[in-house]
Amino acid sequence: MASFKIEGGHKLSGTITPQGAKNEVLQILCAVLLTPEKVTVHNVPDIIDVNKLIFILGELGVKVEKFGKNSYTFQADEINLPYLESADFRRDGSSLRGSIMIVGPLLARFGKGFIPKPGGDKIGRRRLDTHFEGFINLGASFRYNKEEHFYGVEATELKGTDMLLDEASVTGTANILMAAVLAKGKTTIYNAACEPYIQQLCKMLNSMGAKITGVGSNLLIIEGVKYLSGCEHRVLPDMIEIGSWIGVAVMTQSELTIKNVSWENLGQIPNVFRKLGIQFEKKGDDIYIPAQETYEIQNYIDGSVLTVADAPWPGFTPDLLSIILVIATQANGTVLIHQKMFESRLFFVDKLIDMGAKVILCDPHRATVIGLNHQSQLKATKMTSPDIRAGISLLIAALSAKGTSIINNIEQIDRGYENIEERLKSIGAKIERIED
Repeated sequence: MASFKIEGGHKLSGTITPQGAKNEVLQILCAVLLTPEKVTVHNVPDIIDVNKLIFILGELGVKVEKFGKNSYTFQADEINLPYLESADFRRDGSSLRGSIMIVGPLLARFGKGFIPKPGGDKIGRRRLDTHFEGFINLGASFRYNKEEHFYGVEATELKGTDMLLDEASVTGTANILMAAVLAKGKTTIYNAACEPYIQQLCKMLNSMGAKITGVGSNLLIIEGVKYLSGCEHRVLPDMIEIGSWIGVAVMTQSELTIKNVSWENLGQIPNVFRKLGIQFEKKGDDIYIPAQETYEIQNYIDGSVLTVADAPWPGFTPDLLSIILVIATQANGTVLIHQKMFESRLFFVDKLIDMGAKVILCDPHRATVIGLNHQSQLKATKMTSPDIRAGISLLIAALSAKGTSIINNIEQIDRGYENIEERLKSIGAKIERIED
């Protein structure tokens, strides 16, 4: 496994363009299975999770052609369904959580879909009930092989129905949506996720001939169609990476411009950063962040400590809470971070405490951060990345720390961030990839 060696404490400057959104593109790539016609996708990030899914699609028989740095065409006109029941698929599919979203399109188009228990981040329980309950509501039969941890759904015909999702799951909504577009009749999904990723998927499906209304709301109505055609789609910039670059600028007290961020799709993200006292400007579709010597956390009107919590969209995304926590370690003031959705995502704070941060882990979901106001610099240390978002947060902490830090297991960072060390070097960071 590779590691990063980071010499911290250096100011950075320059311009960064965010990659395509990881969480959107995983849905978009699965949707190419819904049509035998050619689908063109632009702004596809070159990251491990996306490349694994493209590999799986290729093994399934999808014709994949890369014709630009981040542009591909896909054509699923000759699908190799036996691959789904092979040992190779058990191995390939289990290494990527996003592979669960091939089930909906395969079920809709071919009447069956299989998936091994998906892998991914070690951030607590991430159950799949929402996905399979949705398929069952549409008329599919479900089976689960406990010995091999293998899930399957089959149906001779899917029929539209009304359903209430037990949680506003993004991947669950996407999976059920992709099954419903080819079902017979009308499907109504209450408590649907409405993140920009889902909105983008809906726009893509509608451009292919689907009939989806309620896009951007928690109530999606789908009139089933018999056939979907090809299309061309461009992936949004990654809002999580945008928040990460804000964190890099703030923690290193640097001036940075983030290009083409799609402001209208950032939701509450700018407001939450501003509550921590962070200054930035909207310049066209860019974010300009000036160098800031200090930033003060805003308390509530009555003087009580600010709480930053995650919530389903349009609430604050859970994927940025670890970035917020790291930024808060050098703020002027105190904040309570409440991670409601995943019970293991705050456990990386012990690494920050080792670096000198003042963080009290109250329980698996809450941490109180007492900011050092840049009066005491974090100290370099050796650490291991437990998941994508904690990994980038530790990397940001290391960039601001005094001395040289080592981060192991950086494949976790590579899963979500394209060519991160070269992009950091381009703005002046002292970072080196070490191959074991």
